[in-house]
Amino acid sequence: MTLIRRLFIVIGVIALVVAVWAVVAVSADRPVTYDDISEHFKYGSIGAEPGGSLLQPIGGVLPPYAVLTALPSICPEKLPPGGLAGLGFVIEQGHDLPIGVSRRHRIGIDHVGLNCAVCHTGTVRDSPTAMPRIVLGMPAHNLDLQSFVQFVLDCTLDNRTTAESVLGHAKASGHTPGLFERTLYRFGLIDRLKVQTLGLRNRIAPLLDGKVPQWGRGRVDTFNPYKSIQFNWRLDQLPHSELMGASDFPSLWNQKPREGMHLHWDGNNDSVAERNLSAALGAGVTPVTVDHDALQRIKDWIWTLPPPKYPYRIDEPLAERGATVYQQHCLECHADARFREGISEGKLVGLVDDIDRIGTDPYRLNSYTAVFASNQYALYPDSPYRFTHFRKTRGYANQPLDGIWARAPYLHNGAVPTMRDLLEPPDRRPKVFYRGDDVYDQAALGFVSTVPAENGRTFFRYDTSVPGNSNGGHLYGTSLPDADKLAVIEYLKRF
Repeated sequence: MTLIRRLFIVIGVIALVVAVWAVVAVSADRPVTYDDISEHFKYGSIGAEPGGSLLQPIGGVLPPYAVLTALPSICPEKLPPGGLAGLGFVIEQGHDLPIGVSRRHRIGIDHVGLNCAVCHTGTVRDSPTAMPRIVLGMPAHNLDLQSFVQFVLDCTLDNRTTAESVLGHAKASGHTPGLFERTLYRFGLIDRLKVQTLGLRNRIAPLLDGKVPQWGRGRVDTFNPYKSIQFNWRLDQLPHSELMGASDFPSLWNQKPREGMHLHWDGNNDSVAERNLSAALGAGVTPVTVDHDALQRIKDWIWTLPPPKYPYRIDEPLAERGATVYQQHCLECHADARFREGISEGKLVGLVDDIDRIGTDPYRLNSYTAVFASNQYALYPDSPYRFTHFRKTRGYANQPLDGIWARAPYLHNGAVPTMRDLLEPPDRRPKVFYRGDDVYDQAALGFVSTVPAENGRTFFRYDTSVPGNSNGGHLYGTSLPDADKLAVIEYLKRF
């Protein structure tokens, strides 16, 4: 055998090994998994990480793991004090990613994505100096999701975000990507990422350019980003008023008795499974990447996840008096404290109350259109996961109040800071207050809302005169004597 022939054989073997290695690297799909269901809820994948091809390196709004973890050090001036924690993310010791961010190795790259916990995990403090308690399934009332999206887009497109800066940060942090991924970064992946990010920013620009009111902490526009990212709608061609759909994150516990009730704030679906899948699409999954098994684990868990018990003292005699007042004025629409055990006697619980009757802000209701609902039915054709329950409504659904103490601020748009305020007529409710503090106000049943900043963290100034932020409507209980209002508040601590 000649030397040249041997050389060709060696080259061929090497090429074959490289080809096999590349195929294995690209075809691998390994989420970081957790046996413990609460850890799975906090950090497990639901399929929101990117997929498809190497030419589509982002899914939703998040870049690959190495890029996302580098961004805070590349653009620190674009973040508030505390970095991602300053935006309201909950970060546990020993984790390099916040609660609600998952990690998955796919198409040769370590990716990250959002999961259910990012919008449904909150914290509570007894005082400004106390350590926060993490409550799973609670609305993420501290989270400024819109500012986080803006940061990721802006810093990804920043000239300082390069292969060298990303890989340098990865090496310094001890999370150096594999050879295949490093090669991709050095040969065009960052450039492709910037092109895709620019396209995404341009598509959702009408929601970020200041012409639409800010969502603020604890709120999200559920369906307008969905229109752009999932359906490629031109948001700039929609009526301007339709783009103002910000509403509070809901709680995610005790879902079993909610099956068959009208879900979402406007009651546009009565299937918990469909609601979950739709929410996953909002978090960044696609019909191609969605992990149905992982979502099923979450559904099974939240099916019976108990609402958190009120952690402070309850004046039981006063609560007992409040139970009588509540039964007379509130039970029919909201059920009582027994709903946490799945018992509901309220005839109107989970039904939609007409907007003309309830009188609350109509913008969230109007942002979900019949045309959008019809498009949702086309997402999973010829699939057992095809949507069949969505519909346009004309009002807001009456919500059960389990765990209501941890669901402040109140109304669908979070326009009323405390339960004590909600029991006042609209003209006596706060016109301006601050959202994002997790110090609890036990007397008023809500979070402290009069402090604009604390320890370098600035809270969101909520102005009820801004379109979509009205605190009007829901006049039930507002004419009660003050003594009865205080008794009802005490009773609600049992929920």
